[in-house]
Amino acid sequence: MKQKLSDEDKELFLEERRELCLHTRLKQTEDHRQHGITSVYHHCCAVAAVSLALARRYRIPVDARSLVRGALLHDYFLYDWHEAPGKHKLHGFTHPKTALRNAMRDTGLNEIEKDIIIHHMFPLTPIPPKSREGMLVCTADKICAAKETMEGLARVISLRRIFE
Repeated sequence: MKQKLSDEDKELFLEERRELCLHTRLKQTEDHRQHGITSVYHHCCAVAAVSLALARRYRIPVDARSLVRGALLHDYFLYDWHEAPGKHKLHGFTHPKTALRNAMRDTGLNEIEKDIIIHHMFPLTPIPPKSREGMLVCTADKICAAKETMEGLARVISLRRIFE
C-alpha cells in the first residue's frame, strides 16, 4: 500500500511518539527484537503509520490520536520474547495483557487505546477489537509482521547463497 500520510498525520505521529518516549519506557523496546531483525519499537512505529494510512485510504472515521497511541503501545511488553524460549512460549497469547498492564502503569489510557492493546492479537486471542481503531491496528499489525518476517527470511536466504 503506497499511501502517504498528510503533514497533519505525520505531526500527530511524531508528537505522540515523542511524548511516549519521554514519559514511558517505549524507547527501551528498541533493544528487543520482534520479527526478523526488526525491533519492537520500529515494529510499533510501522503499525502506527500503517494504521493511520489504512484509516485515511479507506476514509474510516477514527480518533487518530488514540489510534496512534494504541498502536505505539500495542506491544509494550518490555522483554525479548526470543530469549528464554520456555518462559515465553505462550507469548502470542499472553503479551497483550502484559502490554496493557505496563501501559496502564506508565501512562494514562482511554478506552479505545485499551481496546487496541488488549485485542490486537485477534484471532489468535478469541475476542475481537470493539473499536474501528482496534480493528485497524489488528490488521496493520498482521501486515507489518508479515513484511518484517519475509524481509528477515529474504536476508537469511541471501546470506546462505554467499556461503554456498
